[in-house]
Amino acid sequence: MVTTVVLLNVRGERINEVAQELLAIEGITEVYSVAGRYDLVVMVRTRGTEELAEVVTSRMLKVEGITHSETLTAFRVYSHHDLERMFSIGLEAGGFEEEAGEDPS
Repeated sequence: MVTTVVLLNVRGERINEVAQELLAIEGITEVYSVAGRYDLVVMVRTRGTEELAEVVTSRMLKVEGITHSETLTAFRVYSHHDLERMFSIGLEAGGFEEEAGEDPS
């Protein structure tokens, strides 16, 4: 399985419509509306690169309102469990407070 993240800039008045239209495309599993440099983050999961190319270039980028895209293809997947461990470093009992300079008592 090929997992790809596509970052999109969309004309402001079309963000909701573009998100809904994208969800109707087979291979697109999630669409997130986000703050920051991009308007939408699209998760694409396909069986291979040929199907990925079909989804992104032949279908997704033809949706009206998309003005810019950046495509990131994943090489390695880290499990939810591994990510949880990475983000919890320093947050063990008392760890965060002590690092922040607060008295743990």
